[in-house]
Amino acid sequence: MSLLTRIVPALLACCLSLSGHADSPGRHGDCPVLDLSDDTARQHLMDHVCYHTASPGDPGHEARSPDQLPENFAWTPANGHDLVFSHTESVYWIHLHVWNGGDPHRLWYLKLDYPLLDEVSFWQTGPDGYRSSMITGDQYPFASRQVNYRYFLLPLALASQEQRQVTIRVHSSGALNVPLALETPEEVIASSNHLTLTHGLFYGALVIFAAFNLLLFFSSGTPYYFHNAFYMAAMGLFLFAMGGFANQYFWPESAHFANLAIPISLTLCALAMILFGRSFLEVQADSLPATTLTTLAWFCLGFLALTFILPYSKSILLNTVLALTVIASLLVVAAIRWRQGYPPAVWYLLSWIVMLAGALVYALAAFGYLADFLARESLMQATIGGQVVLLNYALVQRWRLLNEKLLQMEHQARTELEFKVHERTAQLRSTMHELERANRKLAALSLNDALTGLHNRRHMDAALPELCAESRRTGQPLSLALIDADRFKAINDTWGHAFGDVCLQRIAEVLQRHAKRPRDVAIRFGGEEFALLLPGTDAQGARQLCEHILADLRHLVVATPDRAGLTLTMSAGVAQLVPGEAPESLFQRADEALYQAKSSGRDRVCVAALALSD
Repeated sequence: MSLLTRIVPALLACCLSLSGHADSPGRHGDCPVLDLSDDTARQHLMDHVCYHTASPGDPGHEARSPDQLPENFAWTPANGHDLVFSHTESVYWIHLHVWNGGDPHRLWYLKLDYPLLDEVSFWQTGPDGYRSSMITGDQYPFASRQVNYRYFLLPLALASQEQRQVTIRVHSSGALNVPLALETPEEVIASSNHLTLTHGLFYGALVIFAAFNLLLFFSSGTPYYFHNAFYMAAMGLFLFAMGGFANQYFWPESAHFANLAIPISLTLCALAMILFGRSFLEVQADSLPATTLTTLAWFCLGFLALTFILPYSKSILLNTVLALTVIASLLVVAAIRWRQGYPPAVWYLLSWIVMLAGALVYALAAFGYLADFLARESLMQATIGGQVVLLNYALVQRWRLLNEKLLQMEHQARTELEFKVHERTAQLRSTMHELERANRKLAALSLNDALTGLHNRRHMDAALPELCAESRRTGQPLSLALIDADRFKAINDTWGHAFGDVCLQRIAEVLQRHAKRPRDVAIRFGGEEFALLLPGTDAQGARQLCEHILADLRHLVVATPDRAGLTLTMSAGVAQLVPGEAPESLFQRADEALYQAKSSGRDRVCVAALALSD
């Protein structure tokens, strides 16, 4: 949990550059007038928008209307960028100057396509000084909106050649996204109809899948069908609340619950994920994955209680981190069950890989680090749709597996009725045991180097990812040392490969003598190339061990065929696993450190830097 708490903000910060902000302050004159009758100009609305960031202490922070703004109020042109500000305590003022360059009197709507803003105030002023205002937001009852719509709509009715100045004040405890658009009533209706169809298909399919799984639960009594229905219902409620639909249809008169429902539904999603994953993957009750999932479930209940106490901005952040932690944990558990030979875990794993990618993008958009929230919302719906399909296919695979097991049991029952079945079964078991022992011996031979007796490259390829995963899970250090004999080609060229093999055997003896802890692994993965896998050892400890090995080799004299004495030297590169690092990256850093040792004169140890480059 602490690791993700550090990673998630870092990921969010890395994406901050994707949200565009202008940087040259100016007056109203820096924002050109927008002709509403020009469709092309309306499509480039952000070229005509200016804004001001009023941080706490700024005169604009406490101002409640444009009349209270100072005369020297500086505006910043948006320069075509979306107004995406993430979590902030600042108040944002937005200015737009429009006119109707056409002939007839027409109506347009200024649309703000982000439903989760606490307070949004609109003012429009004409040349005669007339001013109309509207104050709305999700901290106000839904009826405060002039138009019954999940987004915020400001009507702009202008006669021919009439001008208006539009001013918007936005303040929110959550992410502050202000995606603006100017549309005609026909365009608003068309986009609304399109979105209504899309959302209707999505939520309708989600309800059908949830109801189907609920029926399967009542007919079979299998818990994971109920947990799957619970998950889809919770996820649907979360997206319904995030999209503004719940505020519009479920609790239009409860502004407080409009915000509260989002972290509550997110926590319920995380809890449903855990319950479904544990039952579907058949996690053993006394295993580490079961303990981890149980702990996360208790965290869900605790965070659910905290939702009623903490402010929305803190509650949604904590619950987002919790949900991402649950998803990552389920990915690990699914991978473990897959490696344990549980076939349905493959499709379950794929579904959560899809979910993790979509959830990260959606979280970045929801927290204001990615623009175009509508596109991210559609992407999230597509992600959920894909996940639901994969999860239900995984359920089908599990049903097939259970059916196969049932058929096997029936076949076994018929077999047991045959004459001398017990004797035949015993003979078969004996044969299988012998075969297993033979397979284990073959496996051991395939994982060991015949010349030195050390483990080989195949063993390293299997052990390194497992040790990396263990290190990430337990927090214990893991170091990899790559050791290469210096000028070994000259030895083979001078005294022959037979003598070279003798030298390799002596080197292996030295490595085995020093890598004496039970979990230390000495490996020959190339001709004169060796490696040490050192779990529970940091880079400094690995360096000291390698220095002892190199010192021991300097005192080792190998008798050559011409009865002369040969002293061997080796170079070593050491790297310690850093959080989030892949096994390939760890090997590469150790190899680079070895190359540094070679190029620095040989017969020495070099340690790779801990920091990863982006």
